[in-house]
Amino acid sequence: MPPEFAGLAPPAWLLRTLRPQRAAVNRAAVVRAAVAMTLPLAVGLAVGEPAYGALASMGALSGVISDTADAYRMRILNIAVPQLLGAVGVTLGALTYGHGWVTVGTLTAVALVSGMISSIGAVASVSGLLLLLNAVIGAGLPLPGAWWAAPVLMAGGGLLVLLLALLAWPLRSGVPERAAVADTYRAVADLLAAHDSASPGGPDGSGNAGSTGSTGGRDLPDAPGAPDAYDTARHAVTRSLNQSYDLILARRARHHGRSPELTRLLAQLNAITPVVEAAPAARLSGRPLPEAIPAAVRGLADAVAAGPTAAVAAVAAVELRLPAPTSEATLAVDHALRHAAEVVATPDIDPQAIDDRLGRPAALGVRAARAARDVALSGASWRYGLRLALCVGIAQVLVSTVPVPRSYWVALTITFVLKPDLGSVFSRALLRAVGTVAGLVVAAAVLSQVQRGWWDLAVLLVLAPLIPALTPRGYGYQTAAITPVILLLSDNLNHQGTGLILPRLLDSLTGCAIALVAGYLLWPESWHTRVGTRLADAVEDTARYVASAFGDGTEPAARARMRRRIYRDLSVVRTEFQRALTEPPPTGRRAAAWWPLVVAVERIVDATTAARVRVGHGAPPPDPAEVEHVIAHIRELTEGIRRSAVLVGVRADLTGPADSVLEPLRQEVAAARAVASPR
Repeated sequence: MPPEFAGLAPPAWLLRTLRPQRAAVNRAAVVRAAVAMTLPLAVGLAVGEPAYGALASMGALSGVISDTADAYRMRILNIAVPQLLGAVGVTLGALTYGHGWVTVGTLTAVALVSGMISSIGAVASVSGLLLLLNAVIGAGLPLPGAWWAAPVLMAGGGLLVLLLALLAWPLRSGVPERAAVADTYRAVADLLAAHDSASPGGPDGSGNAGSTGSTGGRDLPDAPGAPDAYDTARHAVTRSLNQSYDLILARRARHHGRSPELTRLLAQLNAITPVVEAAPAARLSGRPLPEAIPAAVRGLADAVAAGPTAAVAAVAAVELRLPAPTSEATLAVDHALRHAAEVVATPDIDPQAIDDRLGRPAALGVRAARAARDVALSGASWRYGLRLALCVGIAQVLVSTVPVPRSYWVALTITFVLKPDLGSVFSRALLRAVGTVAGLVVAAAVLSQVQRGWWDLAVLLVLAPLIPALTPRGYGYQTAAITPVILLLSDNLNHQGTGLILPRLLDSLTGCAIALVAGYLLWPESWHTRVGTRLADAVEDTARYVASAFGDGTEPAARARMRRRIYRDLSVVRTEFQRALTEPPPTGRRAAAWWPLVVAVERIVDATTAARVRVGHGAPPPDPAEVEHVIAHIRELTEGIRRSAVLVGVRADLTGPADSVLEPLRQEVAAARAVASPR
């Protein structure tokens, strides 16, 4: 850019907000969207009831939005449960249509419930979204037929998406679960193949961690730059393990351990965990692992994906010709990899011998009762619900006192923008405005040039697939894809044509403004970063993990659950960090300052795991006093994070035997304390 225009460049936080995310296109979901949204409208046109067809297509739209799961059983939950709540919402909205303050009170109450249940989980979040979304539509549009017609038609359209999603289940049963576990193995292979420039020297991993002085001599990033190859691979392993365990354990809870397939997949996940634990020790050795090791793991991944009937032959083809171990770290990798190969090659595994490392979930009814209790007692859930209720209430009062044609779009905008669990309210409001403008341009062309009737099918056949194709790219792209579809379908109900365009733009901008003021600026917690608080909790758990790793009597399975929980929590911290970066200054700048500490804490956990693995494979255990010294410094780090709004580095007095397995851990703790500690 020429120097004279440098000052006109958009700020970095805005560019991060508008930048499209990389994501593969789910071709099956694209086809399902085209068929499920076009077919109901075609039937409605054929029988002379296009309004009924449009309602069913609207229901299919909500089903397309919910169609995000790979596993077939999860698709039932992801699509069917939200449709049930959506049917309740449209019923409540339709019954209060045109009733003035009764409508205002009903939608405000529905918004409160919608916001509160969003914290339960992904399925509850989408269910709450559809509950409020359909209630707003029912209260804002004159729906055709009896009071029960709209909920039946809209739920039917959503269930059509579910039916199409389940068509291949008899032929592909178990394939998504096997694919998830196989992807985890491939992610672990990438982790073993990664070797970054920050890896320390030392022939056996007992040397220093690349540190000199209190900062560890490491150029920790002071901004959210690109992480090194090892960090990137480790994050991918964390995500993949979380997804695979969530999927397998959720199904295993319903089968009570009797499914041989799920038993085998859980055993395969458990078997790869020691390989993951050995990876930090191998990295700290400073020497890249031979290519034969990640290649062997990729071969095991292919065997997992092939299924039990082909697994034995597939494992035999892997040829575990591994190099002879030369240190405790490489010995740990060798033992873990050979054990994983043995488990993958075993077709029948005793369910009683399987350890549910992350804990088997309770029955669905028990979990639902716990979730309801937690939501009712959670201050955060009440605050989320009140924010959403306040904004929807303001919107409904506004459109009830100021004549706005088809004004339901104001509350509709707030529903999407202010969903508390979906990211930054500020960035979503901005993306909503940009996406709406782009979508209205397309809608204007369609409504002005395309005659209502059968030509709508051709347009819908083109526009509907764009929704699942563009949704992974970001919220603005999803909004741009959904807007013309909703306007096309709603025009079959109210027949306003291009008269919808300008009111919809004004409604969207009004909804964004209400969400920004009443749902963002008035709530300080929404524009203050929570990275520090959550990171402090993770550091506190890390101190307990260090204690459990060296002699407090913790069982290996409990220690594995503790380590996985810490990595999961750190993954949440990273998500919160990325969300905060899209906020305008000063929130984004404050969040960026935490990045070096996020990296440092992750490496503390890695170094602890590496030391535990080395001790388990022959290295001398550390002295208890040495362990307590390290734990004390980690706890001081926790207190410093909790008390400091601004990161303050100190020199940490962390000394000990140079040949101890804890030397790399001491160096990582020193590096972390150099970033943030008490004054």
